[in-house]
Amino acid sequence: MFLTISTTGTTENPATDLGFLLHKHPGRAQAFSTSHGTAHVFYPEATAERCTAALLLEVDPVALVRRGQGKGRGGAPDAALAQYVNDRPYAASSLLAVALSGVFRTALKGQCALRPELPGRPLPLRIEIPVLPARGGPELVRRLFGPLGWDRVESTPIALDERFPEWGDSRYVRLVLEGGARLEDALRQLYVLLPVLDDAKHYWIAPDEVDKLLRAGDGWLAGHPEHALITARYLARRKELTRDAMERLELARLAEADGSEAEELDNAVDAAPDGADASPGAGTPERAVPLAVRRRDAILGALRGAGAQRVLDLGCGEGHLVQALLKDPAYTEVLGVDVSVRALTIAARRLRLERMGERQSSRVRLLQGSLAYTDKRLAGYDAAVLSEVIEHLDLPRLPALEYAVFAAARPRTVLVTTPNVEYNVRWESLPAGQVRHRDHRFEWTREEFRAWAARVAARHGYTVAHVPVGDEDPEVGAPTQMAVFTAATETPKEGEAA
Repeated sequence: MFLTISTTGTTENPATDLGFLLHKHPGRAQAFSTSHGTAHVFYPEATAERCTAALLLEVDPVALVRRGQGKGRGGAPDAALAQYVNDRPYAASSLLAVALSGVFRTALKGQCALRPELPGRPLPLRIEIPVLPARGGPELVRRLFGPLGWDRVESTPIALDERFPEWGDSRYVRLVLEGGARLEDALRQLYVLLPVLDDAKHYWIAPDEVDKLLRAGDGWLAGHPEHALITARYLARRKELTRDAMERLELARLAEADGSEAEELDNAVDAAPDGADASPGAGTPERAVPLAVRRRDAILGALRGAGAQRVLDLGCGEGHLVQALLKDPAYTEVLGVDVSVRALTIAARRLRLERMGERQSSRVRLLQGSLAYTDKRLAGYDAAVLSEVIEHLDLPRLPALEYAVFAAARPRTVLVTTPNVEYNVRWESLPAGQVRHRDHRFEWTREEFRAWAARVAARHGYTVAHVPVGDEDPEVGAPTQMAVFTAATETPKEGEAA
């Protein structure tokens, strides 16, 4: 297996800076032991004007089989000879990707202790792999590398035998990439896409492969048009790992579009306030039923009153409401949506989706998504519930949610619950002036919530009624306020009031 990385330079920025980035001196050849053979690094040319680093991987096919790794292409038990006679020593594959990560580990991380300014500098790179397996042909190679910003992606088919052109092309190509890029980015792309094109990983696929994929794909994989194919092939089509990776990639994409960090969006697991939702305040009679349960009962009652059968739980969190809905056969379809991967994972475990019977599983789905964006998957439902959701959004982003729910999805009934900030003075455990949960961006008074609900209803053609949830205090009202929106028969035109 052979790969070369070339760059050009000037007297001020010599091409031999490539040696600093790779942490391999251009003046000598070096050899490194890998789990499948020996990797050699040497420089066929090294001048200020042009520098080329070469990685040559010598694979020992006998050792490969002895290590139990000969189960890839041609390694079936009834094809013992194919375990020893194959393309592993000659064609770039997942084994070369492993060598890249081992030999150029520091370069992959974008680190250079001696010249810390170098990793962030784009270089005029030329990368060549003479023999690359490409299951999917030259067109797939271009689809994978084309969106990554390379000026030139050359994928030339290699003939089965040049002496017999009528035999056609083999499944191998010669790959040349040219363009300005950071070396770190180029190496991370190769680390992921070499085994994807080969479509056969020659080592055990452990759960930590998901973390490796996301680290190497950071900044480019989530937005790649072929990210689903890349993820499935890289993880050897293991469904559970692929699903985990796809959910985390979607979270990264949503975070990038939102201009925030993924950790900020993936925060729905710790959704309960610090005691405020469960403990009565001073002078309040002891309640046997927690507020969260009373809120859920109020929602279920409103849904029954609306005659809803197909229900959206928008911001479903850990799936408490979804679980309650599934207990009632009147609800024929329940779709839970949340941006948090962790919350959806807990919800799936709570619902026991993996062990759920076919009839029950046909009634429920969990989807990852952001309510700040329109989503055609949410259209056509009878009712939507946003329980303790809106207060987690920054106020400037609330109009986007309003449009996505009330204009784009437009269910017949929408239920919105949110804390009543006036009631906070009754919580003994809540310091004065603080909101009930650290992620709440705001909490409204009853008047503020009614004003917002009236504006939304008028703008999108709904009527709205308000329902207190929990014990009502004569001075500050109930702890939770719920608005019940009901769609009018006609949808108002944009900019018109109902």
